[in-house]
Parts: sequence; structure tokens; C-alpha cells
Amino acid sequence: MCIGTAEDASFFSTPATNMTVEDKRKILRAGLRARRKALVASDRIAAANGVAGTLEQLADFLVDPSIAGYWAIDGELPLHVVVANLGRRGQKYCLPRITGLRQLSFVEWRTGADLEANRYGIPEPVCTESDLIAAQDVDIVLVPLLGFDRQGHRIGYGGGYYDASFAFLRGRDEARRPLLVGIGYAAQEVEAIEAAEWDVNLDYVATESELIDCRAETP
Repeated sequence: MCIGTAEDASFFSTPATNMTVEDKRKILRAGLRARRKALVASDRIAAANGVAGTLEQLADFLVDPSIAGYWAIDGELPLHVVVANLGRRGQKYCLPRITGLRQLSFVEWRTGADLEANRYGIPEPVCTESDLIAAQDVDIVLVPLLGFDRQGHRIGYGGGYYDASFAFLRGRDEARRPLLVGIGYAAQEVEAIEAAEWDVNLDYVATESELIDCRAETP
């Protein structure tokens, strides 16, 4: 269930119709950042444990060999419990690395392995070119987000890296590899996010309280 107040509802109402999609998203991002920042430490800790259990409702997540995730920043839902569980099952955990204009590749990473900050200050695995895994070669991608709706629309920070890197999945009529699973707090749910032409929809969203099958929710 989405957590919010009457003030939230007013903030997230549709802005003036003469605004572009990106203008509306800038307003939405500001509100979603504030909403996430309002979560207290105990909520974040509980969510880290909760989302690990939620992901295990997805059968593929328990057996697929390579799972891509992210290094949590700026209040994103942390994945340390997820990473530990994957390690116990012998599955690979991969982190993104910027390798081109709005392009991500992925690198297998183990706890304690070397990291370096990218241009945005986000830690990335230290690697050689031979370590890079193409976006189409991972099985499941755990996608960070600022907000989501139940139809698989996601709003991020505006850089467009995930949409560009997984553009080959755009417009798919059925699930294809990799599966895209948004990771967020239940409080990050909004009623609807207006789609942009470059968006790549999520297949699922996992929060601390439920696994949402976005394809089933789409009319």
C-alpha cells in the first residue's frame, strides 16, 4: 500500500496540461525524493530484510545464475541482505559500470572487492574490459527508482541510463531476458506515471511488502 498524506496527494496531482512530460517528472522527482528522505532508519532496515523475502517469491530469482543490482545511494533501498542470500546460493551478483553514452555494462562483484567512484560519485567495480557483461547477458536486473506505478512505469534520476541500456526490451509483448525488477519502498508507489517514448517498462516491482507483477496489472 502506498504510504502518504493528503498533502502528498495534492503534490502528486497532475500538473498543468501545457507542461512537457519531463517538466512534470521534475516536479514528481522532487516530491519523491522528499518522501524517501522522510523514511527513518528503522524503516530502511526493515525494508532491506523485507525486500529480500519478497524477491524470493519470484521463482526465477532463486535459480538464475546472474543477478544485476546497484550500489544504494541517496536513501535507495539497500540490497546487502539480497547480496548475502545470492552468495549463499552460489549466484553471481553484478554491479553496473558506465561504459558509454547512457550505457551500462555489468561486472560480477563480491563483498570486499575493489570499487571506484564514477563521474556521479557512485561506486563501480574495478575491472578490465574482459570482465564486462553486456546488458542483454544478465538474467535479472534489480533496478533502482524514485517512484513507480503498478503498470511498470518507473521514474529515476533523469539520466536515462537504464532506459537506454535496455532499449532492446522496449515494446515487448511478453517477458524477455533480462527481467527488469524495480526495487523500492512501498512508500514510493504513485497512482500513475505518465509514460515517455523512451521508457522501458518494468516486469515486476519488489517492495518490502509485496511483489507486483506489472504485466498482470497492465490493462
